[in-house]
Amino acid sequence: MTLKTFMAATAVAATLNAMATEKSDFNYVVDRFADIEVLRYQVPDFENLSLNQKQLVYHLTEAALAGRDILWDQNGKYNLAIRRLIENIYRNYDGDRNSADFKALEKYLKQIWFANGIHHHYSMDKFIPEFSTQFLVEQIFKLPADQRPADVPTTQTLISVITDPTVMAKRVNQAEGQDLIVTSACNLYEGVTQPEVEAYYAALKDTTDLTPISYGLNTRLVKDAAGNLVEQVYKVGGLYSAAIERIVSELTKARQFAENDAQANIIDKLIEYYTTGELKTFDDYSIAWVEDNDSRVDFINGFIESYGDPLGMTGSWESIVNFKDLEASHRTEAISAEAQWFEDRSPVDPRFRKPHVKGVSAKVITAAILAGDAYPATPIGINLPNANWIRAAHGSKSVTLENITRAYDEASHGNGFNEEFVIDQPTRDLLDKYLFITDNLHTDLHECLGHGSGQLLPGVDPDALKAHGSTLEETRADLFALYYLADPKLIEIGVLDNPEAYKAEYYKYMLNGLMTQLMRIEPGKDVEEAHMRNRKLIAEWVYEHGRDNNVVEMVKIDGKTFVKINDYEALRQLFGQLLGEIQRIKSEGDYEAGRDLVEKYAVKVDPTLHREVLDRYAKLDIAPYKGFVNPVYTLVTDDNGNVTDVTISYTEDYIPQMLRYSADYSTLR
Repeated sequence: MTLKTFMAATAVAATLNAMATEKSDFNYVVDRFADIEVLRYQVPDFENLSLNQKQLVYHLTEAALAGRDILWDQNGKYNLAIRRLIENIYRNYDGDRNSADFKALEKYLKQIWFANGIHHHYSMDKFIPEFSTQFLVEQIFKLPADQRPADVPTTQTLISVITDPTVMAKRVNQAEGQDLIVTSACNLYEGVTQPEVEAYYAALKDTTDLTPISYGLNTRLVKDAAGNLVEQVYKVGGLYSAAIERIVSELTKARQFAENDAQANIIDKLIEYYTTGELKTFDDYSIAWVEDNDSRVDFINGFIESYGDPLGMTGSWESIVNFKDLEASHRTEAISAEAQWFEDRSPVDPRFRKPHVKGVSAKVITAAILAGDAYPATPIGINLPNANWIRAAHGSKSVTLENITRAYDEASHGNGFNEEFVIDQPTRDLLDKYLFITDNLHTDLHECLGHGSGQLLPGVDPDALKAHGSTLEETRADLFALYYLADPKLIEIGVLDNPEAYKAEYYKYMLNGLMTQLMRIEPGKDVEEAHMRNRKLIAEWVYEHGRDNNVVEMVKIDGKTFVKINDYEALRQLFGQLLGEIQRIKSEGDYEAGRDLVEKYAVKVDPTLHREVLDRYAKLDIAPYKGFVNPVYTLVTDDNGNVTDVTISYTEDYIPQMLRYSADYSTLR
């Protein structure tokens, strides 16, 4: 690497150290209800963008918000009708707004807004309202006629879906041995079974195709009148046409402010994809997008991640609009510049390594808007595209959303977590000093290199791991990041300044995977969400395999359980061993071995430890889940209607934002 890059990266490490201790007067916390805390995030440096860049951001944010209803409908066939009904009751209610029933209705409304539907965004369990069925019925019939459900049978159906715990109980079911399609309430399939879906797509795939499309990514699979399986395509003139037409309209407006020809071509390809629904066009768009590293403003918009599909095929609609954080991106650029070095030394069988890593680009971004499946809860890092062959031939683009991680960090100051769960003061001091830095670096490595590492053997189906594919892929990327977070290479390239810093992330990761993430699970439930399963799989596996050498302990102090790490270097080697096995499973498409790992280490919960964690968390009153409200962008015009500026404000609260979005961006009826 050049001296210039080293100096820039070293400066980033110093900046991150300062950020770790710096405090802000910005009011991050907006609302708190149930198990949710709603925050707001800042968009630093937006005011320094050019007018054209600001207008590009503005129209891309409008395109993002225009797709809101798509995700709601994907998540459940009655979601939009229920949202409209509960919002209408909320707005029209003329009784005591401090009554127990009304407060329960408000809480329920806040929950379904946050989850983009009637099922919890993480556990996938249906929300059970605390208001009475009688109260709901009375309020429905008090509504003006044009704000009620269309007829009595529809009303009865909605009441049943809202109040009966057994109806549509789980949005995405991952229970081994069950029909995951029939038992999942998501609206991606209708009248079909898991064997039928698997057989349908298996018949379409050509195992000799080296550039396969992402089958099922933008369709709903149903049966026609004759009983044949058919795909309803998400496109203009197809399913979700009204919403997609509005997205396309805003993308067309955005195009006139494109920063360069490459960016204009990306927008053109996305419009073509939305117009035709052709997945080959989506691949063309993805290739153009991943190869554009010159534009400062960037965005994703479409059917992307497949966690909402029990079989991991159909993409949930999402959008994030962002622009590059020029200073902080020196860190990710320093890492991605060494992608081949990391790949060549990965602790996996050389057959599974990429001989030539192509096009790994990485940057730190400032999120300008969150939408769809990235709102209100959002990822802190992204690596796209998901197609393995595009990654191999054209590379991948990785981002870390640092203004989002900053908001999380600021909102957590002084919440008592470290004092309750971290084993001793020296470890707490280590976390205070280095966790913000190493957490961001873990995200960088996970997204920049982890997802883009490794290769499938010829002829292996990218979907071979089926329902466990998402969990195992996140496990693979996390392990890659954990292994290299402790490597002296990070000191050499200047993104860390202390060889002991990695221990902060190792401790937090093991604590979270073994214990503290259990606060998100209800008593008696299994772990089901892919990222939670991934963390539990890693932590439980290395705990078990390091037991003979006492690498990690679970110790009791004053009756409380704590995680104690005795040998950090041995822990790193265990991460490497597990990475080798997970990469083998992925590269060979070994479904049985992957399933066995997930079922053994990632699913079941120790009820005694679980109860302890819940009791200790309850005393802290920390919300297990956090999400965000968006800033508001406004066009400023002169007397002739010419745009002279785009302003940003942070004053809109949670309820007003959600009601405004429902009023201004309801595209599907």
